[in-house]
Amino acid sequence: MDPILLGFKLILEPFTMMVIVLASAFGLFMGAMPGLTAAMATALLVPITFFMAPVPSLAGIVAACAMAIFAGDIPSILLRIPGTPASAAYTDEAYAMTKKGQAELAMGICLVSSAIGGIAGSLALALASPALAELAIGFGSFEYFWLAVLGLSCAAFISADRPIKAVISLMIGLFLSVIGVDPTSGYPRFTFGTNVLAGGIEFIPVLVGMFAVSEVLRNVTDMEPQHHVAKVGIKLANIYKGLGAVLWKYRLGLARGCVVGTIIGALPGAGCDIAAWISYGTSKKLSKEPEKYGTGHPEGLVDAGASNNAALGGTWIPALVFGIPGDSITAIVIGVLYLKGINPGPTVFLQRPEIMYAVFIAFILSNILMLPFGMIAIKAAKYVLNVPRETLMPIILLFCMVGTFAMNNSVFGIVVMASMGILAYLMEENGFPIAPAVLGLVLGPLIEDNFVTSMMKANGNPLEFFTRPGAGVLGALVMAVWFSPLILKLVRRGHKVPISPAS
Repeated sequence: MDPILLGFKLILEPFTMMVIVLASAFGLFMGAMPGLTAAMATALLVPITFFMAPVPSLAGIVAACAMAIFAGDIPSILLRIPGTPASAAYTDEAYAMTKKGQAELAMGICLVSSAIGGIAGSLALALASPALAELAIGFGSFEYFWLAVLGLSCAAFISADRPIKAVISLMIGLFLSVIGVDPTSGYPRFTFGTNVLAGGIEFIPVLVGMFAVSEVLRNVTDMEPQHHVAKVGIKLANIYKGLGAVLWKYRLGLARGCVVGTIIGALPGAGCDIAAWISYGTSKKLSKEPEKYGTGHPEGLVDAGASNNAALGGTWIPALVFGIPGDSITAIVIGVLYLKGINPGPTVFLQRPEIMYAVFIAFILSNILMLPFGMIAIKAAKYVLNVPRETLMPIILLFCMVGTFAMNNSVFGIVVMASMGILAYLMEENGFPIAPAVLGLVLGPLIEDNFVTSMMKANGNPLEFFTRPGAGVLGALVMAVWFSPLILKLVRRGHKVPISPAS
């Protein structure tokens, strides 16, 4: 059977469709609750995927993430609190529309632009991934080493406001990745004589701890009173009123947001929130009415709303084609693929093409379902956002503990989860991003294995890392990323040097 038709068959099975519907509802709830992110939703779904086949597992994650990214706009509009980091770029703009009595229009813009952007990103994923996979078939250890290093470099330097802290976070992740037995020599590293550390630090407990437990700790220690929804009457019939004219007026911005989101999402370490910030800033810079930004201007919502969901599809491109996570969500996805016995990379398009096409179809289907599901979520938002924290947080913590223990029936997993949760909480409280640490944990073994293999092939000659055409190009890109801050600094300093008048 044709892989595309088989992919449709796998997605349209009753159990898979049920998983998509339930995961969509879960994603909407997680995204709409301030502080509960799409990455956290993904981490909480992982233990449930142990009992499912690969296609329902991946389809559920896709649906939950797509819905959560959109649902983060709901508290932004009603509370001026971004539900997810991807909504933070235009929170002030959205809330300004609410204060002007345009909450329904803001909801409609975010819903429809998110769906359009998500479909655009899904199509880019479906079209680009197979073509890139054919190119990647010829990659060897040298190319994969540079790809992994490029991913780590982007993760560190993408945080332009705090690159040093991002690098420190990255080093923490790399340190966690080397705990256990050295795959080359068989010598134990940082095990402190205990057998439980010989197998290394399990990936899933770290993820659940860093993304879920840290948020629970943050909510528990937050002494501010819980916010309440603005008294805004939302009628479903009004959500689409005047929406067509707005989207047509800013159609170029909508298209630009889709393109920018997909490209930014495909960069390792960037993700949806970076795409939203860049799209919002680009929209303001290119707008004919930049003075209206910050006063409740819908143009920024159109651009950034499309961009953050388009980036979601983009982040899966390096994850599926090269096994390099585009962000923290796809880092979790790679872990799920390994648990299912599927090695992400170009060969998966040859060995299991029906699963890849099923993922593409799940992306498009989830973004189509976003329109009716989003309307229901908007209507229910006033009630969901008022769930008491003292009720919600213990339930989430219980799910974290049960899921982590169920992975291998080990209490040590819960200890790792709790330790990583405390570490992530302390890091974020002091301005250290946790996404680089997660990427370091995922990419550390890939870098080590390919570096050792490449050095053996090159007989210890490091120049061999640049002799192959693909490796040379990727190595040059890595060097450009490393030295770009220094070059930009020198260029700016050169522009500031005063020219002495001619005598």
